[in-house]
Amino acid sequence: MPHTAGATRRPEPDHPMTLAPWRLAPLCLLLLAACSKTPETAAPAAPATPPAVPAASGSAAVAWFKGDVDAAFAEAKRSNKPVFLYWGAVWCPYCNQVKATLFNRADFAERAKQFIPLELDGDSPEGQKLAARFKVRGYPTMILFRPDGTELTRLPGEVDAQRYLQVLALGMNANRPVKEVLAAALAGKPTTADDWRLLAFYPFDADEEQLVSKAALPGTLARLAAAVPPAEAELATRLALKAFVAQAQVEPLPKLAGDAGAQLLAKLLAGPAEVRSHFDLLIVDPDKVVTLLTPAGGAPRLALAAQWSKSLESLTQDATLSTTDRLSALGARVALGKLAGATPLDPALLRSQVSAADAASSNGFERQSVIYTAAGVLTDAGLLDDSDALLKAELKRSHAPYYFMRMLGGNAKKRGDVAAALKWYEEAWTASQGSATRLQWGGGYLNGLLDLAPSDEARIEVASSKLFAETASTPNAFYERNRAVLERSAKKLAEWNAGGKHQASYRRIVAQAAQMCAKLPADDAQRPVCEGLFKARG
Repeated sequence: MPHTAGATRRPEPDHPMTLAPWRLAPLCLLLLAACSKTPETAAPAAPATPPAVPAASGSAAVAWFKGDVDAAFAEAKRSNKPVFLYWGAVWCPYCNQVKATLFNRADFAERAKQFIPLELDGDSPEGQKLAARFKVRGYPTMILFRPDGTELTRLPGEVDAQRYLQVLALGMNANRPVKEVLAAALAGKPTTADDWRLLAFYPFDADEEQLVSKAALPGTLARLAAAVPPAEAELATRLALKAFVAQAQVEPLPKLAGDAGAQLLAKLLAGPAEVRSHFDLLIVDPDKVVTLLTPAGGAPRLALAAQWSKSLESLTQDATLSTTDRLSALGARVALGKLAGATPLDPALLRSQVSAADAASSNGFERQSVIYTAAGVLTDAGLLDDSDALLKAELKRSHAPYYFMRMLGGNAKKRGDVAAALKWYEEAWTASQGSATRLQWGGGYLNGLLDLAPSDEARIEVASSKLFAETASTPNAFYERNRAVLERSAKKLAEWNAGGKHQASYRRIVAQAAQMCAKLPADDAQRPVCEGLFKARG
């Protein structure tokens, strides 16, 4: 299973730049005290008939309710079965990885007989409105509900399939929602080993603050880790690792007293079984965690980085992990090798392992994740030409080539090739499919223009006009991801016009937005959202 947004993934960025998988992590936890420039080739035109979405081997055994929420919950009540909600998108690398490594498994299909499987597509007409109802945004998100609609728990997308099925079973057998489990654990009330395991694997960063606010999350997790019974030491370690990873996202990094964290990590990294058990956390921002836990410029930092990289080397060759996970471990090694004084990985090794992963991946779903991750490894290592070659070769094979066009734009931006970056961003928007996806990619292109070509008023105005025209014809355009995209673009447009630098163009853009809002019914909950896009920004 991949790193997913959300300890480990979270919403796909709306800007065309794509984060490397080992860079995706939760926010705002406290550390537990206890413990050469190449010319771009022309972008291909959008195909008249897009490549077909690949069929998932074995997935037909799961009788998904596709978007029919009312029917799914009605069947849940009738049969007294829980509902398993999967929220995803066609282009999403990790959604495709879930399909390739979990949903096509015979044991998942067998387990699915015990619940009502409901699939929601973020690009469906009601998708973003339903996302608001269920409090989901990042792809993929998976939730278990009781037959009456009560949320039981959210499931971790970053662990391997076998571990995932174990956590799924825990959720289905839970006597109470995870919210109640959390309250009991924090209050010191009776909590079983299964309760603690459910908490230790709960994706706090993927629940849109359903259990704990971001402000309260650091202290809450620290209290949980301290309260884990001695008999469940592995779960305490997992919570501690989540804390390290999360705290490493805070900028600037805090100054932490003592070396308990570094000692804990060194001990864990010395055990191959422990490394494999916690691989999903060890491949997330290891360079930042090392920086957090060790003094700058000293031998302890280089020693921990070297030990960590050596441990990850075994994961890159571990056949029990998916190809995407092995590549993520490789990417984590690249990150560690970029620390000051550390030994960078040999480019020949990177090219060899990426080439092997490419050759070994034949499933269309799997390739969407493998190529994304492999290209990210090459980009992070500074091998932009290699990354470009891999991505361009995939454009004709992928069922969602626009995703890789966007990554090509990111590579061009890194080179400082503004024209190529904007070309790819625009091509990605042109080729993209699905209402929410088109708004996201359109917002990404507009934001790229505002960042890279702010003096090109005409082009910015044309892009804005096109984006708002698409918004006006998009159902539920002001819910969840759609709303976030539009608010971000409106904010960037206001910043672009700071001091009235582009006043005439800005006024025309705002006027078009106002016309769009005026067409919404007065009693539509979306109207005040639409009207608020520019109102507070002048």
